[in-house]
Amino acid sequence: MTTDNDQPKNELQNTLHAVSDSMLEGLGQLADYFGYNKVMGQLYGALLLHPDSLSLDDLVEKLGKSKASISMNMRTLEHMGIVREVWVRDTRKKYYEAETDLWKVLTHVLGSRELRDVDRALNVLDSNINQLRETMPQMDEDQKSIAKYYVERIDELSDFFRLARVILTSLLNQGSAFDLTQIMDDLNGDN
Repeated sequence: MTTDNDQPKNELQNTLHAVSDSMLEGLGQLADYFGYNKVMGQLYGALLLHPDSLSLDDLVEKLGKSKASISMNMRTLEHMGIVREVWVRDTRKKYYEAETDLWKVLTHVLGSRELRDVDRALNVLDSNINQLRETMPQMDEDQKSIAKYYVERIDELSDFFRLARVILTSLLNQGSAFDLTQIMDDLNGDN
């Protein structure tokens, strides 16, 4: 028998579930948008929104994904420094918790992938410029004209990616110097 006191409690529980599901879906979509596996975003969200550490079995149950998928994506998140394994007394299961310092999460993500992608792009550009410069002496005048045009454009792209690398590196190196608490207070109108 349901009492009048149970109805508000059930509504609140439904609200908590709805917010949790919405957050997991949103973080999954965000991860997908940035080129990561959707499950990675959902795993991070599940850990972030849970006050205690969770085991792989807990995450399998919560997300309804295979244990293999959960385990593989958890290893990736752990390698990126976004989640960490924690010790839980009297159990042999692996438990995890989310990194709650969002600045660390951002710097780990940027440092682990974006800088590597920028460096990869620079290597491709440098390789192409070198190839053009080496083969230009054998080209006829029309080919040389096109090759020079390519070199100019590729040089511009290289300059752009070098600037992007400097900005990313500077952001990652200087990020910890920001007083994020004060910045957030300012954004929220707290004085």
